[in-house]
Amino acid sequence: MGPKDVIRKSMGIADFTVNSYLGDLTDEELRLVPVEGMQPIARQLGHLIVAERMFQEMVEPGSAPALPEGFEQAHSLKENLQDSSGYKTKDEYLALWKQQRDALQALLDRISDADLADTRDGKLPPWAPTVCDVLNMAGLHSLMHAGQFVAVRRKLNKPVTF
Repeated sequence: MGPKDVIRKSMGIADFTVNSYLGDLTDEELRLVPVEGMQPIARQLGHLIVAERMFQEMVEPGSAPALPEGFEQAHSLKENLQDSSGYKTKDEYLALWKQQRDALQALLDRISDADLADTRDGKLPPWAPTVCDVLNMAGLHSLMHAGQFVAVRRKLNKPVTF
């Protein structure tokens, strides 16, 4: 097993976790704010989709699928925090997530193991200074947010998923 296999496994575990937590939630439940100051799952999902695209663009500019117009701004974790007008349905989020994840996995398939150590001439952020770090963040980042989905599940008295 090599580093690309480990990254694939991290992405797979993250996908399983996100999908397990979302499985029995409705579109309305994705918009629920479980505690003051916490973002609803809808905004977090949008943020994850935007980040997935960003990770790919960091490694291979111009290669990630485009997002719908206004999607990034509607899901910013810094702007318009009370505005939910740009939220999508669960099915739309999952389709966009799959599109971005599939593109990122295709990128992982086509780069070489040696390319994983590349720093892109120092243009990558300090929290992910190599291509390997950026690609690994795809799984780690979504797991971090998925942990926040549990607050919504608990508030709704949903069953423990695993």
